[in-house]
Amino acid sequence: MTISEFGRRTGLSHKALRLYDVSGLLTPAQVDPANGYRWYTEEQLERARRISVLRQLDMPLATITEVLAGTDEEALIRLDRWWAAEEATTAARRATLQYLRDRLARTGTSGLTPRPVHTRDVPATKIASIRAETDQQQLIGVIVSCTDEIMTYLHKAGATVTAGSWVIYHGAVTPDAQATVEVCVPFGGLVDPDGRIGIRVEPAHHEAYCTITMDECAYPRIMLAYDLVFDWVRANGIPDAGPPREVYFANCQSIPRDEPAVDIALPVHNRKP
Repeated sequence: MTISEFGRRTGLSHKALRLYDVSGLLTPAQVDPANGYRWYTEEQLERARRISVLRQLDMPLATITEVLAGTDEEALIRLDRWWAAEEATTAARRATLQYLRDRLARTGTSGLTPRPVHTRDVPATKIASIRAETDQQQLIGVIVSCTDEIMTYLHKAGATVTAGSWVIYHGAVTPDAQATVEVCVPFGGLVDPDGRIGIRVEPAHHEAYCTITMDECAYPRIMLAYDLVFDWVRANGIPDAGPPREVYFANCQSIPRDEPAVDIALPVHNRKP
């Protein structure tokens, strides 16, 4: 069928179909070498309609390509993973909006109620991890999707997830600049690396930390928790010993957003008594 007929039956414009052709997402079954006319087949209708629906969800083209790359079962897993990341991002944005409203209305305090900074020893831990580049806007989605990807792989491999997860910041993630983050999930059992999922041992260390809620985890309020930990470390004259991290309690997404759910932690040198 012609591009006009195909567009009518799928609800896609000529511009969209040309874009999907260039991107490799939906290539015409045939292109006339003489006049460049594009022709499509009945078998391409379902894929085109799925693309149209996914675009209505504002899914990026690169993600649509991943979702439609395999079987329907694999597509469902990728779709659910992406949507969970979108919902987590929306919740974080809502908390950020409330923070800003409080500041503008002058009804809040400093944005973070006083709380203690503690220290603890963390044993060497076997982890599965994914490293990814992200900026502040995409951060929550990256954390959620990578955590789900690792969890799914570990469960399929017969491993046991032994605790909550954490995210190590190997650089400063800001609204204007990307940096490397490492999403880590501890586990027990024998598991091989797979694709971008690496397996390693996180070294034993001593760390300083404070605990915050999921609402307080939203940017920029979370930066106040980081300030609290870093200021405590400096005030006590303790050198830091590694990159900062956010340690998420097990099933933290199901914890009420105003209850403790995340530790903001910084590895430090242990001062012997």
